[in-house]
This record gives sequence, C-alpha cells and structure tokens, in this order.
Amino acid sequence: MSAWLVSLEGTPAGHQLAMALALLAALLHAVFGALQKGRHDPWLTRGAIDISYGMIAAPLALFVVPWPAPEMWPIFAGAFIIHTAYKLLQAMAYTRGAYTVVYPVVRGTGPLFTVIGAWLLFGEVFTAVQWLGVGVLLAGIFGLAVYNLIHITLERETLNMALTLAVITGLFVALYTTYDAYGIRATPDPFTFLMWFFMIDGFAMPVLAALRWQAMAPPVRPPVRPLMVRGLIGAVVAFFSFGSVMMATRLDKVGEAAVLRETSTVFAALIGWLVLRETVGPRRIALMTLIAFGAIIVEVGG
Repeated sequence: MSAWLVSLEGTPAGHQLAMALALLAALLHAVFGALQKGRHDPWLTRGAIDISYGMIAAPLALFVVPWPAPEMWPIFAGAFIIHTAYKLLQAMAYTRGAYTVVYPVVRGTGPLFTVIGAWLLFGEVFTAVQWLGVGVLLAGIFGLAVYNLIHITLERETLNMALTLAVITGLFVALYTTYDAYGIRATPDPFTFLMWFFMIDGFAMPVLAALRWQAMAPPVRPPVRPLMVRGLIGAVVAFFSFGSVMMATRLDKVGEAAVLRETSTVFAALIGWLVLRETVGPRRIALMTLIAFGAIIVEVGG
C-alpha cells in the first residue's frame, strides 16, 4: 500500500485522494475536539487518548513498518515538542471557554499561517482566487466565533483568556501542520512516520493526566474505566484524523489540505448543537455555509 500511495504523489489521482483525506480529517477532527471538551476533564481525556494511540501504534512501529533512518530522530523530537505544546495550549483553552467559541478560533487561525508556512517551506503558491477562498473561509470561521462569543453565557469570566489561548493554539496548528508535512515527506515509507509519530507522541500527556487525576478529590475524580473507553474511541479517531491530513500533505499541496481540513468548524458546530446541546440558529447556519463556500473556492481556484 505504501508503494501505491507514493506512486500517486503529484498526480491528479493523488490530488483527489488528498482532498478526500482532508475532508475526512475535518469531520473526524471535529469529533476529536468534542471528545476532549465533552464529559470528562480535557486534560484527563487527552491523556487517555494519547496513551491509547501510543499503545496501539507501538507494535506497528516496532515490528511492522520499516524503521526510521537515523536522520529522522531529530524530526521526531521536534514533532514531539510542537505537538506537546499544542496539546497543553488546547487543554488550557478548553478548560476556560465554550467549545463552539474556542474551536473556531483555533481552527480559523491555523489555515492562514499554514498557507504562509507552506509558501516559505515548500514554495507553494496560491492563486488570487484561492486567496479569495481563504478570505471567505476565514470570514465564516471568525464570524462564527464572534457570534458565539456574543451569545454564549457559560464561562464568560474566563473567556478572554480562552480566546487568547485559542489564537496561540491556532499558531501551533499551523506549525505542526507544516512540520508534519516536512516529516512525512522526509521518509520513504509514509507509514513509518505515522506509526512512530503516534507512538512517540503518546508519552507526555498521560503523565500529566495521571498527576491531575491523583490530585482530584474522590467525588470529583472520574472512574478510570469510562475515561479509558473514551480514550480508546478518541485514539481510533485520532489515527484516522491526524493520519489522513498528514497523508494528504504528502500526496498534494499542504496549504490546500490545511484549508479543507478547517471545514471541521462546520462539523464542530453541528456536534455542539446535536451532542453538546449548544444553540444553533439561522445566522450560525449562514456562517457555516460561508466556511464551506470558501473551501470550495480554494479547491476550484486551484
């Protein structure tokens, strides 16, 4: 399968597959974000997810895929640092702000800086029409965040800090997207990068989550079993979400994949409405339509 995927790089078929993977990543990333913001403390949920996907990836990394070349170890170290910082910032934002406010700001900040990073690192150039699409998409995303900010009533006292953290988290989204694209392109077998990434990435957050869980008083401390069930579900979602967008950035343009992935904001709003019981009205539906329209312009404009 690795040889087949590598053979599609830079081809029209590869472009189509990359776009499909980016949209799949968008849907699954919204699910992933809702899992982290949902029933349990975001720190504990993230720790349960990370230890689950680290344990799933370990036997595949050690015994199935080809081992990384020596020059890959510094790349994995960089990915570990960037993703750990991203996860810390995201957990801090989720503990201070409503999901439907924080998530659009995080995802809206990411694609703009990813497109710029892809230009600097990979020489990718967007057409004028594609930049128009980026503008339309960002207008929808930040419009959704502003609308939610005005109407949301929960966690108002910590919302300013949540928004600040969300913007910084978005910058780290752009950083890890371009860095992961560099990493997955640096190894002959893309699955080598994916499996070793997930195994190495699973170390930090479980330790922090365990310390946080131990510090909780017994009435507040959640039982381990349902937390680990959520972690296992999140691990499967993470494999397909992060794995899909990483593979998309190897097959085709990093910037286009990043922009299409941010249609996850639409899916996140729907999840917030259907699952988290957060209010959705006609204005938010119009803004979500604007996001989707921007993504279509980016795709057609290319």
